[in-house]
Amino acid sequence: MAKENETRDPVVPLDRRALLGLLGAGGAGALLASHAALAADGGEGAAATGPYDLVIRGGRVVDGSGAPGFEADVAISGGRFVEVGAVGRRGKQEIDARGLVVSPGWIDTMDQSGRAVRNRGSGGSKVRMGLTTLIAGEMGTPVPADQVSAYLADLDANGMAVNFGTYYSASQARRAVAGSSAARPSKAQIAEMADLVDEAMRAGALGMSTALIYPPASFMTTEELIELARPVGRYKGTYATHMRDEGEFVLDAIDEAIGIGQAAGTDVHIYHLKAAFAPGWGKLIGEMGRKIDRARAGGLNVFADMYPYEAAGTGLRTTVPNWMFKDGMAHAKEQLRDPAIRARLKAEVAKGNQKDWTNFVYNAGGWDRVVLGVPFSEEYDRFRGMKITDIAAALGKDPADAAWDIVLAEKQRASAFYFMMSEKDIETALKFPWIGIGSDAGVRYGPGSDKGYPHPRSYGCFPRIVAEYVRRRKVLTLEQAIAKMTSVPAANLRLAGRGMIKPGNWADVTIFDYARIDDVATFENPIQLPVGIEHVIVNGTPTMLARKRTPARPGKVLRGPGARAA
Repeated sequence: MAKENETRDPVVPLDRRALLGLLGAGGAGALLASHAALAADGGEGAAATGPYDLVIRGGRVVDGSGAPGFEADVAISGGRFVEVGAVGRRGKQEIDARGLVVSPGWIDTMDQSGRAVRNRGSGGSKVRMGLTTLIAGEMGTPVPADQVSAYLADLDANGMAVNFGTYYSASQARRAVAGSSAARPSKAQIAEMADLVDEAMRAGALGMSTALIYPPASFMTTEELIELARPVGRYKGTYATHMRDEGEFVLDAIDEAIGIGQAAGTDVHIYHLKAAFAPGWGKLIGEMGRKIDRARAGGLNVFADMYPYEAAGTGLRTTVPNWMFKDGMAHAKEQLRDPAIRARLKAEVAKGNQKDWTNFVYNAGGWDRVVLGVPFSEEYDRFRGMKITDIAAALGKDPADAAWDIVLAEKQRASAFYFMMSEKDIETALKFPWIGIGSDAGVRYGPGSDKGYPHPRSYGCFPRIVAEYVRRRKVLTLEQAIAKMTSVPAANLRLAGRGMIKPGNWADVTIFDYARIDDVATFENPIQLPVGIEHVIVNGTPTMLARKRTPARPGKVLRGPGARAA
């Protein structure tokens, strides 16, 4: 299978500032003329005679640029777009797209499938959502730095239904060198961690990620993170971050992220941008956008992704203050059994946020806005999908005690949903021109095989953007929404040759019925496949045809700038 140096081809990437400016102005109509000129060309590299590999006939092409959609045929050969317009030549395979929207393939900028693509590679729920490219790695790669090259090579060799790239995590480097405690690492240890980041970059990581609300990353200082990010900057990679706070102190967290990018010379990717603090709804989100705009105007490529839901989904153990984990998870759980310790923890939850701990319960507005996902415990399995307050009433316990007893019983990290965001803030954030879409979910395999209780974003995130925020609410135009799922993330992540339907680009395509598309999955019944996604094509090969999955595995590994330098 082709390696990533083929995906980072000589096709000139769209200028990111020009694209995002046009989208912010409500559309990129100025690009239509240049697109039409490209379409009129027979397509660079197209064979002079004979059929194309695939022709998509008669759809409404929304090409990813932000320009108005137009009716056209799309021809593909050799895995790339070769003609857009009135295609006279036939295809070895043809798709009738009349009445459907033909879009560039959708890009998940915050995927959690690093292990799943290695184990199965089928794409599962991701393909069903219309996705063709996944960018993973919030928690890093599923292998240490010295195995990243082999991990990516295995993905190439074994095949995937999607394109895939990943970050390497600062937490991985810290655990490998200094463990998971809160102890400050020495200068020599920090240098050793930075060497691991450098090794991962040369192996193909897109950059370095952090998840700063979770130990041990929560114990890392800004200065330490800058040193670890310097190798990323040398290769012109990206610093991606689940910021230290997304609630009351989110503005400080944005300043930290921007400061790290500036000091280390990296791009900055902010994961799942949100104002997760009920008292700050309607206030914080605007200032967050202005901070990022100012940094971008100053020359730093800062961008973000988001998911369109009022609830975050993460571990139930995040309801426990971070200081409890300073000596590791086992010691924290031992302390959590102590009634005196619990009394102190309850007081801290009631007190509100701390600079070193995001208080999800306080930010959501109380335990009645926290819902149990999967407890990973037979004792508490019957409570899936219930509010913590209702579980506590059923058990005759205080809500905090009910939650922490579930944490103690978990065989792996129990999950929960925290209803901390407002719909108005979601609408505001969706309009930021540099925002992309990220599911914050891994591959799942649908009714009958999915035994969990996932966040509905696992099945509905991307169709929801079109169904809810374009068709029903009209927050975005269809062209703007498609750009946020295609050309905007491709430009910000420097995925050359992807994100737009134009001759020369890799032929990733999502074809859907605008009238029917819907996310379907809900918090009450999350394991439901979306409707309206008709066909999905990856590098010119269909991975779903007429709503049926194909066995094809045409995906490519998307290696980062360090691999090219190496």
